[in-house]
Amino acid sequence: MTTEAAERRAGQPVPWTKPVRGGWVIEAALGVAIFLVYDQVRDKTMGTAHQAAIHARQVVDVERFFGIYQERHIQHWFINWHWFLSFWNIYYGTIHFVLPVVALVVLYHKTPTRYLRWRNTLLILLALGLVGFWLYPLTPPRLMPASYGFVDTAARFFNFGPQQPIHYLPNGEPTPASIAAFGNLYAAMPSLHMGWSTWSALALLPVLRRPWLKVLVCLDPVLTFFAIVVTANHWILDAIGGWVALAIAYGLAVVLERLCYDTSRRRPVSTS
Repeated sequence: MTTEAAERRAGQPVPWTKPVRGGWVIEAALGVAIFLVYDQVRDKTMGTAHQAAIHARQVVDVERFFGIYQERHIQHWFINWHWFLSFWNIYYGTIHFVLPVVALVVLYHKTPTRYLRWRNTLLILLALGLVGFWLYPLTPPRLMPASYGFVDTAARFFNFGPQQPIHYLPNGEPTPASIAAFGNLYAAMPSLHMGWSTWSALALLPVLRRPWLKVLVCLDPVLTFFAIVVTANHWILDAIGGWVALAIAYGLAVVLERLCYDTSRRRPVSTS
């Protein structure tokens, strides 16, 4: 008996699109629509450069207090390896999107009950990210003043996104052209790169059977952490924020599932 058949037999919750012929198309279309709305709202939540700079100094102070202000040192170890930093620019801009999509497809077809919980977790994580970007605009390391010693790798080294420096108006705010090219420049806390990569690993790990695949999905959060730091796109504290947001999102998804599931069936829900 397949996992999906076993879940249905046990009366466990499944996506409403699962019994529908071609339901995966509906699920995919809704997913794309939600992401496009998220992308638009994310750009609208951008705060001012002044606010973002104040918050960045706060983050630096906290990291110094705990002894984790190491981003500049890590980047400078590799700053002369142009091909190396170009690779991590590409990794930063691609795997971040690819692996969650793969995870959703695998879960939807193999274990719909698990898909339901982890899909909801991802949606809540997106919402929490938007709240964080709105309440706490944050200058990433690569856009800090030169005195901090960071290099804007997106501008200096090859990547799949805009390869240009950020230009500023006389009042210190980014130009409309820079915002149009990059979107929300201060959407750093929490780091959804870390949130999504860890989400992918946790969602997929129990489903995979081959050890080498398990190793690969577990490596992704580690590699993503290195990518966001060495490219100076995020502070280390942003990564911690991403993990905290993921934990909250998962907890809310479980609560939502229990509230919506028909408990009169009196069957256990085991999707973790």
